[in-house]
Amino acid sequence: MKRSWISVVAAACLAVTSTSLFAADDTKETDRVANAGKVMTEILNVPDDIPADVLNKAYCVVVLPSVLKAAFIVGASYGRGVMTCRSGANFEGPWTAPTMMALEGGSFGLQIGGEATDFVLLLMSDRSAKGILTSKVKLGADASAAAGPVGRTASAETDATMRAEILSYSRARGAFAGVSLDGSTLRPDNDANKKLYGREISADSIVLKSGVKAPPSAHTLLHTLDVKTPHRKK
Repeated sequence: MKRSWISVVAAACLAVTSTSLFAADDTKETDRVANAGKVMTEILNVPDDIPADVLNKAYCVVVLPSVLKAAFIVGASYGRGVMTCRSGANFEGPWTAPTMMALEGGSFGLQIGGEATDFVLLLMSDRSAKGILTSKVKLGADASAAAGPVGRTASAETDATMRAEILSYSRARGAFAGVSLDGSTLRPDNDANKKLYGREISADSIVLKSGVKAPPSAHTLLHTLDVKTPHRKK
């Protein structure tokens, strides 16, 4: 009887410990998703933000909060964030559960100053969306990229917007503007996806296949996008 009680107590302790370790393991990813929602909400509520005509034509949105220049100087770190796409075969439905993403390399570290910078990338084609969800994509080479237009009166019919598959923006020290990210690479962070969702799951499975439930930390991001741009306009 005594041994049975010891076994029960040991099992309970192991369960609590495992739960605590899992909770701690996904803290960074959960915070990153929540911060991405905060960044997106703040950017879409400033006077000179992403033009509605441009946002409404986007297939997917990538948000990378608090990327630091110092990380690129030493070459040991990179920006991390999330990507969400419009659901459905034609990318026209509500926004999907987010997949974790990583931004690496490039010359943008020399352009953004010494403070933390938030990046927002709009994917303007299904080709760019599917490519980034399945492999590492070099901006400007594997996918055409351009600094996105800003301001509520900016036209979506600019040459850059018409041609580019990815439009990129940055926010530092309160200033929001289009920024070139040519030479940097964007890829799925499937290790972070495993921590966030608690199982092995690929980026394209999260975004392109139905049935993946978004974590609570994604509520602000998805709600903001569903309100601001519920449907893609062709």
